[in-house]
Amino acid sequence: MQRILVPGRNGQVGWELQGALAPLGTVIGLDRSGMDLTSPDSIRRAIRDAKPDAIVNAAAYNDVDRAESKPDLAMKVNGIAPGIMAEEAKRLGAVLIHYSTDYVFDGERDEPYVEEDTPRPVNAYGRSKLAGEHAIAAVGGRYLILRTSWVYSARGSNFVLTVLRLAREKPELAMVDDQSGSPTWARALAQVTAGLLHQRDLISRHSGVYHLAAGGHASRFELANAIIGIMQDVSGSPGGWAKVRPITTDQYPLPARRPCHPVMNKDKARRVLGVEMTHWQDALRSCLAGLATTIATR
Repeated sequence: MQRILVPGRNGQVGWELQGALAPLGTVIGLDRSGMDLTSPDSIRRAIRDAKPDAIVNAAAYNDVDRAESKPDLAMKVNGIAPGIMAEEAKRLGAVLIHYSTDYVFDGERDEPYVEEDTPRPVNAYGRSKLAGEHAIAAVGGRYLILRTSWVYSARGSNFVLTVLRLAREKPELAMVDDQSGSPTWARALAQVTAGLLHQRDLISRHSGVYHLAAGGHASRFELANAIIGIMQDVSGSPGGWAKVRPITTDQYPLPARRPCHPVMNKDKARRVLGVEMTHWQDALRSCLAGLATTIATR
């Protein structure tokens, strides 16, 4: 049985990881009080105290817009901390699994990005996440960097829950239709991660960067329509939901520029690691079916 350290236990992925990883051994979940990612000493102390066989880093600075005004903080958490975790993991002979993002790409091309394509992040968040990837790779050891996309869950703050709330409060929602991603359920991501960690020798043989997100892709407009449509179906409440209207990115300015089409090719993960996530619509239905009884209807 393994000792598995999970920084970021209260985040969307971290919360799901604690359940998914439990059958593999002892899961040690840490929040900021147990590991301050802005403090190298705190990171090293927490890892040395836990003596894990594996570290699954679910902690990150994920506020894309605020990262524009706090790039140094984003870089400490997303860029520097993962490298320190990699150093400590290598010292212990532990496996490190780290989540990155499709936002390392500029989204300017039509075809999906493969792992070998050159990243060109267009915002501070993406630059910080790319720095974290480079820091881990520079250390080496046994690691997987899993680039994912548009993570959501049944808890916390995310696009899916925001749409569900606003769609009951407003008659119409305006959603961007010229940005694409692969909406990825945190629970499904955690379950695939558990399967990978169950095959530690696979990680040792094939350390590197992989694209791991739900199958297919959608725009924010398409995703919002799907959220409302599926919830109408699974909740048995077809009326009282907002209509969704498409707009362009230029019509919805934000502090951080978003890559328009950073869709990733996921063939390498399937071919090398033997993992493939379900289509985003199927995963979304599973998530919303569990939420249906708790969503207020009118």
